[in-house]
Amino acid sequence: MAQCRPYVTRGDCVACFDAAATLLRAACGAANGGRAILDGCVVRYESAAFFDQATLPGNTQVCNGSAVAGGGFADAARGLVGDLVAAVPRAPGLAAAAAGAGVYAAAQCVVTVGEGGCAQCLEVAVRNIDGCPPNSDGRAVDAGCFMRYSDKPFFPANATVDLAPYLRSGKSDRKGAIIGGILGGVAILFLLGLLAFLWTWRSRKLLKPRRGDILGATELQGPTSFYYQDLKVATNNFCEESKLGEGGFGDVFKGLLKNGKTVAVKRLTVMETSRAKADFESEVKLISNVHHRNLVRLLGCSSKGSECLLVYEYMANGSLDKFLFGDKRGTLNWKQRFNIIVGMARGLGYLHQEFHVCIIHRDIKSSNVLLDDEFQPKIADFGLARLLPDDHSHLSTKFAGTLGYTAPEYAIHGQLSEKVDTYSFGVVVLEIISGRKLNDARLDPDSQYLLEWAWKLYENNNLIELVDKSLDPKEYNPEEVKKIIQIALLCTQSAVASRPTMSEQQVDVYL
Repeated sequence: MAQCRPYVTRGDCVACFDAAATLLRAACGAANGGRAILDGCVVRYESAAFFDQATLPGNTQVCNGSAVAGGGFADAARGLVGDLVAAVPRAPGLAAAAAGAGVYAAAQCVVTVGEGGCAQCLEVAVRNIDGCPPNSDGRAVDAGCFMRYSDKPFFPANATVDLAPYLRSGKSDRKGAIIGGILGGVAILFLLGLLAFLWTWRSRKLLKPRRGDILGATELQGPTSFYYQDLKVATNNFCEESKLGEGGFGDVFKGLLKNGKTVAVKRLTVMETSRAKADFESEVKLISNVHHRNLVRLLGCSSKGSECLLVYEYMANGSLDKFLFGDKRGTLNWKQRFNIIVGMARGLGYLHQEFHVCIIHRDIKSSNVLLDDEFQPKIADFGLARLLPDDHSHLSTKFAGTLGYTAPEYAIHGQLSEKVDTYSFGVVVLEIISGRKLNDARLDPDSQYLLEWAWKLYENNNLIELVDKSLDPKEYNPEEVKKIIQIALLCTQSAVASRPTMSEQQVDVYL
C-alpha cells in the first residue's frame, strides 16, 4: 500500500515513494513486513492483509523545534489539530490541511481504513501530539493516519481546506451552505486580487538594484557585492575581538552592517591571477544561489587585490564542537542531537543530489556545523570545496579535509566522490552521540580513535556504551540510538560501495 500527502506534487510524490522503497529494502530485507512513514508519503507491505488497521501499538509522537514563547501558540496548535480530528474523517480523501493564528497543520488517514477507522486513529494521534506544544513542530504517526503541525508552512497556500463544512453535524440547512459558498467565492476572488497585486509589487521591487543589503540577495540575482571598506568597518578593522574562529581556509569575523544586520565575514587570500579571480567570482555566483535550511547561506562577497571577503549569515550559537567537547559540553539533550543528525543528512543530500550541480564538501566535521537560535544545524564552508583552487588547502596539495574525518580512499589515493562526505558524516554522528572527539584520549586504551572503539562495541554487542554519559537515559530509546549508531558505522565502512548515499540518509522515517 502506498499513499502520498494531498499537498505533495506528483514529482515529489514519486520521489517520496522511491525514497521509502529504498529505506524499506535496506531496513527490512526479506522480513514479513515493514512500513515507512515520511513527511510526504506512507508505504507499507505485509505478508497478511492490513488494509483495515487504523491504530497499532507503537503509535508515537515526534516533537521538534524549540518552544514558542507565550501560551497563544500552544492553544492555537491544539485547537487547529482538534478541528482536523473532527473534520478529516468527513473530508474528501480523508485528508485536509489548514492554517490559522500562526499555525499550520495537516492530517491524513489511509483511505482503506474508512471514516470510522480514520476517526479512531486520529483520536489516538491527537492524544499523542498533545504533548508537543509549545514546541514549534510536532507529528503523530500510526498505522492508519499521520498528523503534523508547525509554526512554518509545510504545504502550499492553495492546499488549505475550509474545515467549517466538516465540523458541523451534517444537519445544517441548504440555505446556510449556499450563503457560505457565495461568501467563500467572494473571499477567494478578493484573495486572488490581493495576491496578484502583491506579486506585481514584489516583481517590480526585485528589479531595483540593491547593494550591500542582505535583503537584496535573492535567487533572481547574482551575489550581493559589498564594499570592502564597509566590511572593514563592520568588523572593526578585522580586530581580534571580532574574530569568531579561524581555520585553514581563512579567519571568520563578526560584522555589523550599516543596515543593522549581523553577518559573519570570512577573509581569504586566493586570487593571485586574473584567471583565478574570474573562476572564483563564477563559483561565488553559483554558491550564492544554494538555499537550504541546513546550509549556511553565502550572502555575497567583496575583493581587494588578492584578498576576498565572503559574507555569510551569522549563527548565534556558534559551532557544534563547542557543545560536544568545548565550554558548552553536555548542554545538548538527545532530541537536539537527533535533530542535528537529521539536519546534517538533509543538507548534504541537497548538495549531492538536489542542487543542479553536485557539490562535495570534503571537510565535514563538528566545527563546520553551526547551530542557529533553535539549535537547528547549518553546514558551513560547503562552497569552499568548489571555491578554492586545487592547490589551496590547509593540509596538503590537492587535498582538502581533516585527517580522521576523511575517507581513506580520498586521504590516501585522492579518489573523490560524494561518499567521502558520507564517511565524514558517520564520524560526526558518532561524536554527537558519544560527546567525544574522534581522537579522544579517554577512550579504551587499546583503541586510538573513536571509530575503532565504536566498531569494537558493535562487535561486542554493547553499542549503548557509546552514548554520552551526560544524557538522561529517560530522554532516549536505546534501540533507536543503537539504530543510529549502526547507520553511522555503515557510513564509515572502508569499501566505498558499501556506504549509503546521503539522499538515502536524509529521509525521516517514523516506525
